Amino acid sequence: MALDPRHPDPAYLAFWRERHVCTLTTLRPDGTPHVVPVGVTYDPGAGLARVIASGHSRKAAHVRAAGKDGARVAVCQMAGKRWATLEGIARVRTEPELIADAEHRYAERYERTPRPNPHRVLIEITITRAMGRA
Repeated sequence: MALDPRHPDPAYLAFWRERHVCTLTTLRPDGTPHVVPVGVTYDPGAGLARVIASGHSRKAAHVRAAGKDGARVAVCQMAGKRWATLEGIARVRTEPELIADAEHRYAERYERTPRPNPHRVLIEITITRAMGRA
């Protein structure tokens, strides 16, 4: 079921605030999907999803390889019959204040501070589509 990603219904938003491991799907250079477990935070007001990652990770490399226009990606979570997917355009961000904000959001959602990582980057996803059943 398609939803307005900037104005999700309360149940959908509540599901994204629960503690769930998610997946991030990026595309390898040959076009095949690369799916990995990640933590995701969803900010409908800004139209963004955020994933913190090591700058040396394959996921970050796939996003960078897409160039300045960004990479098409999807993040997804599920629990029983409930599921939620956010699709959009990802870019790797390296600004310290954006990374710190993303770490804070991660800590709030996952109730733990991410381990220190001097190579951390932010994969910032501008959401173009939201789907799910929460």
